[in-house]
Amino acid sequence: MWGFYFEQLIDSLPIFLKGLWITASVSGLSLIAGSIIGFFWGIIRGGKGRILRRLIGAWVDLIRGTPFLVQIFVIFFIFPEAGINLEAFPAAVIALTNLAACFICEIVAGGIQAVPSGQKEAATASGLSAYQRLRYVILPQSMRTILPPLVGQYVLTIKDSSIVSVIGVIDVTRAGWLTVQRIPEGVLVFGLVGILYFVICYPLIQLSSNLEKRMTVVATRL
Repeated sequence: MWGFYFEQLIDSLPIFLKGLWITASVSGLSLIAGSIIGFFWGIIRGGKGRILRRLIGAWVDLIRGTPFLVQIFVIFFIFPEAGINLEAFPAAVIALTNLAACFICEIVAGGIQAVPSGQKEAATASGLSAYQRLRYVILPQSMRTILPPLVGQYVLTIKDSSIVSVIGVIDVTRAGWLTVQRIPEGVLVFGLVGILYFVICYPLIQLSSNLEKRMTVVATRL
């Protein structure tokens, strides 16, 4: 029986490969946009502007404190009531981008705040502008703190992308649900789903591990 189901699973590979491409597309676009927005928000959060810091902080706390499933439902089902109609794919990208940006924001802000105040004061005393202090002093030092958890967050974001299947995006998880209706052997079907997510995430896991080791070595030499 397992041999019969396995043959059917092999025949279903095209839909899984399509789902893998959709998962990679949603995750990739969200991580690129989320990184840009997250770094921008994080720089503000790590700065001195109280009003902007509190506004961004309130939004970040709201997003981090509510389930991603609820957030994507709001974008896909509630926004149309306000006249904002989105297809499943862009709705998924927007929701995942916002989620990634909020977590990346806190990682970047934490890295900036970890830079010793003496370094910032020395840069100011040297006559550097705010932009120059950020570019040449603060960010280069904070990246040692930011990079390892940032890559780890990328892995979490890719895994969170599985939730977009609930609004009809044919990603890897959705491909698994569609296939298991024809092949009633969940171990085989969702075992393949897990393998495909692992294929995407494992290189990032290794990258995160290598970065942590390198940053530890660099820190011990300073």
